[in-house]
Amino acid sequence: MTDHLLSMMTFLPLVGMLIVLFLPREADRLIKSVTLIVSIITFLISLPLAFDDVFLNSAAMHYKEFAEWISVGTYFQMNYNVGVDGISLWLVLLTTFIMPIAILSTWNSVEKNTKGFMALLLLLETAMLGAFISLDLFLFYIFWELMLIPMYFLIGIWGGKNRIYAAVKFFIFTAVGSLLMLVAIIYVYYYAQQSGVGFGNGFSFAHFYQLNIPVAAQMWLFAAFAFSFAIKVLMFPVHTWLPDAHTEAPTAGSVILAAILLKMGTYGYVRFAIPLFPVATMKFTPLLATLAVIGIIYGALVAMVQDDVKKLVAYSSVSHLGFVMLGVFAIN
Repeated sequence: MTDHLLSMMTFLPLVGMLIVLFLPREADRLIKSVTLIVSIITFLISLPLAFDDVFLNSAAMHYKEFAEWISVGTYFQMNYNVGVDGISLWLVLLTTFIMPIAILSTWNSVEKNTKGFMALLLLLETAMLGAFISLDLFLFYIFWELMLIPMYFLIGIWGGKNRIYAAVKFFIFTAVGSLLMLVAIIYVYYYAQQSGVGFGNGFSFAHFYQLNIPVAAQMWLFAAFAFSFAIKVLMFPVHTWLPDAHTEAPTAGSVILAAILLKMGTYGYVRFAIPLFPVATMKFTPLLATLAVIGIIYGALVAMVQDDVKKLVAYSSVSHLGFVMLGVFAIN
């Protein structure tokens, strides 16, 4: 069972979503119950990760699964390559733990189109888990983009009175950053091919770590990754999408945004941007640390004057993620 634990954990919510879609639209309580049960089973499947001493004894990837997936001649290959280590372990467990709580928070508050709402929550869980366990950079990108779709509809359909504005703003900000990251990913892949990193490795970032990318290219590549992750992590001044999205999102959406989605940005810096582009990291560190300090102070001051709890949480998130980013770019 442990040979495919990560796949079972990641795709069980997707199976649950398909089950929910075949349930009668008017059976609200049944739909909610099935969604909750699927999320609880997903959490239980993930629990063995928390009690495995292997993460204390080794920094390597564990519970790895690998399968060749997409291959186009000698030009492109993407593999299904997943695993967890000490960096992703607790983010995976956080995701599986928060989802049942988020579903329970909607039990009596979601009244229209319950089937669609619950199906989107389960799709979102698969996308978030997939992003945390991906060891192939293109596979990570697919899950990263997949997260946008359910969150966009959760805000746009079940949000507050300004939900359309908030949903479109959220989508534009995150999509623009993601496109820049995609260009950088493709560049790194073809540079790896020219540098002799084996074609069979696909977009494996473990092999990309071995590259000696020229400093000039590193600066542009790091900037592309950093901008995409900065939007997710609410770095000043690209944080402005969150107060609207957080305020207008349904309660479950707000919980997932604050607890999980905002952590995707810091995970991206630690997992990809810093180890792939170490020279550029050191050159950008003063700027990013300065922006983090601005975010800490600005977020805290604005949070102090809010009379809306959701906006209070949104701006306090800007502040506390500023502390996280300052810690990351202390580089020690």
